[in-house]
Amino acid sequence: MHKLLTLCWLGIITIVSTDVYAEEEDSDLPEWAEERIEPFRESVGNWVDNTSRRIDGFFGTDDHMQVNNESYLRFGQEIDWMEGDGTSGDTTLRYRIDLPTSEDRLRLVIESDPEESQGTLEEQGSGRLANDQRDRRSSTLGLDWLESRDKRENWSNRIGAGVRLRLPLDPYVRFTSERLWQLGEGPWQLESNNRVSWFNNEGYSARTRWDIGRPLSESRHLRFITTVQWREEEDKLEYSEIAEINHRINRRSALRYSAIAIGESASNPRMTNYYLQTRYRRDLHKGILFADVIPELHFQRDVSYDPRWAMTLRLEMYFQRKINRDYF
Repeated sequence: MHKLLTLCWLGIITIVSTDVYAEEEDSDLPEWAEERIEPFRESVGNWVDNTSRRIDGFFGTDDHMQVNNESYLRFGQEIDWMEGDGTSGDTTLRYRIDLPTSEDRLRLVIESDPEESQGTLEEQGSGRLANDQRDRRSSTLGLDWLESRDKRENWSNRIGAGVRLRLPLDPYVRFTSERLWQLGEGPWQLESNNRVSWFNNEGYSARTRWDIGRPLSESRHLRFITTVQWREEEDKLEYSEIAEINHRINRRSALRYSAIAIGESASNPRMTNYYLQTRYRRDLHKGILFADVIPELHFQRDVSYDPRWAMTLRLEMYFQRKINRDYF
């Protein structure tokens, strides 16, 4: 596996070098594969869009066919490997049904995989959720009330309530508040995202995230992210510090270099994991098919901080009527 990791690192470097100088096209797929994917993508994308607009028309206004609709369906296949733990695979199906005209400020939202079900900060930070920790019954149906405020000028708040769609039904209430500051006359920006929620079956949870960053060039961006999270179900305070550089190689490829530290507990603070991560993401086909290669090097407390390699390989396909090329 170490040889495979070395090859992956070399492969990323080679791909990056090729991306910088190669003539950009819309697809890496052979013509025969493109001929099979496009009709399927268009058919499913139209179905997702038409279904969401019909639901929106039932609850909302006659403008449901004209307004922008952000509903999507995402199908993914990934393989995870962690040194000492072996290899596992997972297939995921996630969706979001957006109903923008249901009310001007009151919006009906149907989505899978809410943030509260996405595991610990360590799992969220690496993007390597363990198979047995994915909640496949986490789809929610709810109403969100949005304030018509610009977060660059005031705190922008959202209050939501609904149910998790499983038996027995799991009611929830959620409050989210966001703010964005421009720091002085310079390029630095500070963003704050805060959430408090309650699920009947899991209790309360709270999370605050502070993200400060600045562009380094037209294609590179520097970020420092501090996150603190508490969930009643685990009764454990978690915190993470992330330093990352995002490099947009071209319009179809991007790299992210991250150094991440994870800790826990308020009364007896301790660091549980340090790791380095590189994520290479490539738009394989016209903004609908993406591939991720994510090598990591972990130093975990429960194995005396001995270095352990990890690797995630992922394919994702997005279905929307209007293709969105900004899934980086």
